[in-house]
Amino acid sequence: MGILRKTKSVETILKIFEESNIALSVVDLVGKLGGKMNKTTVYRILQRLEDHGNLHSFLGKDGLKWFAKCKGCTSSHHKDAHPHFQCLGCGKTECLSVDISLPAILNHRVDSINLLMIGQCEQCLS
Repeated sequence: MGILRKTKSVETILKIFEESNIALSVVDLVGKLGGKMNKTTVYRILQRLEDHGNLHSFLGKDGLKWFAKCKGCTSSHHKDAHPHFQCLGCGKTECLSVDISLPAILNHRVDSINLLMIGQCEQCLS
């Protein structure tokens, strides 16, 4: 795995996630960066941050890969077995603080689960 070098680019992306309480796609990040980094660089950094347990990812309804902050994960163990929600109205995508348990499947080991709930967020329902 190696050591995560805290370059200026890595620190910039980490800061964006620290200031945000929602999941972000590469498209969102490139827009927030205002052309300071290209999409390839952003993808590379996101993958490193996920490999080191800083972020986790999931697929949204549109097939885009979304990233969100991890809580208590390490490079050897992600503990992000939780559902995600994507709003059809505003597009907001977020982690839900709902406990779920992974089923025990005979002769299988489940490492992760992807559960995406799609609907309307509280603000769009108002």
